[in-house]
Amino acid sequence: MKNSLVFWVEQYFYNPNFFQKVLSFCLLPLSYFYCFLMWLRFKSKTAEDFGIDIISVGNLTVGGSGKTPLVIALAKEHTNAAIILRGYGRDSSGLHVVKDKTKILCDVSISGDEAMIYAHKLPNAVVIVSENRKEGILKAKEMGATSIFLDDAYSKHDIKKRDILIEVDTSNTSCLPSGPYRERLWKGKEVSIYKEGRDFKRRVELKNATQKMSLVTAIARPERLDEFLPEVVSKNYFADHHPFSKSELEEILLRDKSGSLLVTYKDYVKVESFGLPLSLLDLEVELLNFTS
Repeated sequence: MKNSLVFWVEQYFYNPNFFQKVLSFCLLPLSYFYCFLMWLRFKSKTAEDFGIDIISVGNLTVGGSGKTPLVIALAKEHTNAAIILRGYGRDSSGLHVVKDKTKILCDVSISGDEAMIYAHKLPNAVVIVSENRKEGILKAKEMGATSIFLDDAYSKHDIKKRDILIEVDTSNTSCLPSGPYRERLWKGKEVSIYKEGRDFKRRVELKNATQKMSLVTAIARPERLDEFLPEVVSKNYFADHHPFSKSELEEILLRDKSGSLLVTYKDYVKVESFGLPLSLLDLEVELLNFTS
């Protein structure tokens, strides 16, 4: 049921049918009101200076945009970097240091999947999850960070930072609930807009491939993977951040008689401990014309 609802909402925002377009139009008054409230919120905030280089990477719309590999690529250009994120989908709350500069300190249930990707991909960085980004910033400074990357923090208008937004292609430019926009690019808010193909490009490496693979993934808008996919026996889509069980994955392997499950890194960090045969779509971002 949850999967069906999530996929319906993704279609509604990014590839609506006739009924969904009518619904979107009917909800426009609510969208205008919501957007006005977000503007009032923006105007009420005063940015606090933490005396450290802070960069936020995200997008204005709901759903995936590829911000995690972009953050990784940007953070690799910095020494003593810290990544701070909310840790969506984790079975914990509050502030947790997922990784110090040398080792991973918790499992994926505590960190959430995206934080664990950073922990694996950035061996020299600090990774912190915290709903309160300001507490996370203070902790990162305490741990010796000299630059901080905030994952998806455009809306944190009370933090002085440099905002990078990834341009997401969508014909629906309305705010919630008519469209996918959580906020607007407010006048007076300085941002850098990064566009795929102009500012960065994606590279995908297929690792541990087998002759028969079943795609299993729990990312937002999984159709984004299509251009990178090899031939697969089946495509099995789950809601974003879905907590996989070993039995449901074993059932897919048995049903398809596959040699392995093809997963993204976001899925891999949640299922690697199951001991199942895995193939990996390892996505990385290459920066183009980047100036630190």
